[in-house]
Amino acid sequence: MNSVKTFSLFTDLDVYLFKEGRHYKLYEKFGAHSLKKDEVQGVYFSVWAPNAKEVSVIGDFNNWNAKDHILFPRWDGSGIWEGFISGLKWGTLYKYAIKTSQGEILEKSDPYALSWEQNLQAASLVSTTWYEWSDKGWMENRWKKNSLKAPLSVYEMHLGSWMRDDKDPDRFLNYREIAQKLIPYITEMGFTHVEFMPLMEYPYDPSWGYQITGFFAANSRFGSPQDLMFLINELHTYNIGVILDWVPSHFPGDANGLHRFDGSYVYEYEDPRKGFHPDWKSYIFNYGRSEVKSFLISNAMFWLERYHADGLRVDAVTSMLHLDYSRNEGEWEPNIYGGNVNLEAKSFLQEFNTAVYKEFGDHIITIAEESSDFPMLTKPVHDGGVGFGMKWMMGWMHDTLDYFKQDPHNRKFFHHKLTFASMYMYNENYMMPLSHDEVVHGKASLIYKMKGDEWQKFANLRALYVYMFTLPGAKLLFMGDEFGQTGEWNFKQSLDWHLLKYPVHRGLQNLVKDLNHLYREQTAFYENQFNSNGFEWVQADDVENSVYIYLRKGKKENDVLMVILNLTPNALDYKIGVSENSSWEVIFNSDDEKYGGSGVVSNIFNERDAEYGGYPKSIGINLSPLAGIILRQKKDKKYKRNTLKISNNDHLSS
Repeated sequence: MNSVKTFSLFTDLDVYLFKEGRHYKLYEKFGAHSLKKDEVQGVYFSVWAPNAKEVSVIGDFNNWNAKDHILFPRWDGSGIWEGFISGLKWGTLYKYAIKTSQGEILEKSDPYALSWEQNLQAASLVSTTWYEWSDKGWMENRWKKNSLKAPLSVYEMHLGSWMRDDKDPDRFLNYREIAQKLIPYITEMGFTHVEFMPLMEYPYDPSWGYQITGFFAANSRFGSPQDLMFLINELHTYNIGVILDWVPSHFPGDANGLHRFDGSYVYEYEDPRKGFHPDWKSYIFNYGRSEVKSFLISNAMFWLERYHADGLRVDAVTSMLHLDYSRNEGEWEPNIYGGNVNLEAKSFLQEFNTAVYKEFGDHIITIAEESSDFPMLTKPVHDGGVGFGMKWMMGWMHDTLDYFKQDPHNRKFFHHKLTFASMYMYNENYMMPLSHDEVVHGKASLIYKMKGDEWQKFANLRALYVYMFTLPGAKLLFMGDEFGQTGEWNFKQSLDWHLLKYPVHRGLQNLVKDLNHLYREQTAFYENQFNSNGFEWVQADDVENSVYIYLRKGKKENDVLMVILNLTPNALDYKIGVSENSSWEVIFNSDDEKYGGSGVVSNIFNERDAEYGGYPKSIGINLSPLAGIILRQKKDKKYKRNTLKISNNDHLSS
């Protein structure tokens, strides 16, 4: 006997928008919803299985029997199955038993479930995302933190390996325990945002969360949906923004997941040339199917609305946009114009960005992880762009790490790897990432990418961080890199926090902390970080000395900082021609002893009115070895823009 009663949360308009790919809050309709029908408490279930012959709800309440609770197909041919089961409560375990057109019975977890069981069975749980938030002040004013004119320094972290239980290293800290330890740390270190690698439900630990099965479920390894909300709420209370990694690019082939959900290709492309990812052995969403677009955009809305996320970093955008990504000739099919762009994926990303920015405005930010030169990713959709707020600057990352891997004495042959980024830094709104991808799979930790003995390795990394924090654009640093984690990142264990008992590691951590605070305090570093008014080369061509000098400029005429990088182990006395109306002071030196440096002091000397190199005034400064030095123009002086110069290859030691 069927114990399911007819009931629907869908209106005709809901169904129409879903089928058109324009319903962006499907989580209000699909899934398991606890409610009352005719004064009887129970749960309404709905699922999309367009090619199923029959769908029933199975669970711990009916001994997983597929015959007792059969859902009703909607009359409109939408492929939606739904119904109401009385007597069910929060925490009920359930799945959908789906009879395929071939008569096979598939047991599938709910694509819209809010919680999943944490075991091999991975059943869904009847759950809720109700939470009594107390972050109203943050939510109303967070646009100031996410603005392109605000400092944005992101701490990327993997929740399961940032820190473990001291007494039981195999035990994950839960969301609430993490909050107690993470918030004081982020506050002290000065990061403006944290970025969590995927916190949606995933079955396989070595995927680091990028093989998601429960797109609407908070990762149950660390607690309940409310526990994750507590963590985010607490971060907001302390003025720390939260960016979530979001993975609309692919999904795994787990038997209880989205793959061949009703026995047919529902969520993925049927053609393996578009629908199967050869690198990750996973399945690619069908971006041309309207119902799939509604699913994905609703998922983005869900995390931004229900979990108060401040941004989404969209994973693997390059693989989405390119039909030939990781495929050989003959393994992919060109688009209708004969090109390699997945036009359906591009259109989906444009619709996604348009939808979330329309809903949340500049209170949120979307960030593309994209490694090619695909044009106009961060330009408005109405101008032909893809509409992201920012893009990871992968070219900068590769060039920078290539440069710092070189022996300092050979860097003159690679000099323009550090200047090349300035040729395109305003093509997009860039975030400079030193992410988890750079410290795994035999690539070595950041500290061991550096050349030389221990002192030189740390000096190089300190100088690299000065370079990153003082260039235009947002910043991202992976956990552990702030104190010089020596081993590659291992998702199975905690970071090596014991390294902080060594002065050189504490010094590096102090340097990152001070750079974060300097970045946030000095408006010249961020007010013009996405337009050409904020940056000017002073010295880009001193190949022999591996010296680089540039200005960062704020909106006010005298808000100017000078950054000098000396990237060889030689201390130098350097002479610089400057405007007659400028006067300078040293405010930062990465070679300071408190950072583990040699303590060679960089002083400005010989500040003369005498003409030098065709300019009316000059300063001399002694440059510490392998160091980044920051000078600030004294506020009582006026600076004439575009007049600061240095004569080529001229330094006092010559």
